[in-house]
Amino acid sequence: MPKNPINPYTKTQKETVSGLDIEINVLEKAAVLLKRCQENWVDDSFNRALDDAIRYNQKIWDVFQNDWRSSDCPLPKEMRENLLSLGMFVKKSSLDIMAYPKKGKLTVLIKMNENLASGLKAQKENSNKA
Repeated sequence: MPKNPINPYTKTQKETVSGLDIEINVLEKAAVLLKRCQENWVDDSFNRALDDAIRYNQKIWDVFQNDWRSSDCPLPKEMRENLLSLGMFVKKSSLDIMAYPKKGKLTVLIKMNENLASGLKAQKENSNKA
């Protein structure tokens, strides 16, 4: 018997999760990490949890931006340009929060992640119906 009986299920999930599901999951995780920082805000100082949440969020958006810049990206040019602009906004907002932490500044990043995840979920549902 394996040491951890959940491992085979975790392995199967990793092998069967779609790219769209991964994108949704990482956006939702980033939103949750940022929300936790906002809910547990003590003062306007930068701390380890906030640093981890901001960096995780930024890594996600960096990956998305690389995909949107790629010539292989199937999205229409105008949509890619709009998404790249959002990505630059996320980067600027993240740097601003790191330099001048304020609880309320996290809201925009949280909402962007939640809205993008919702859009991807709707896309997934529509493709499942087709």
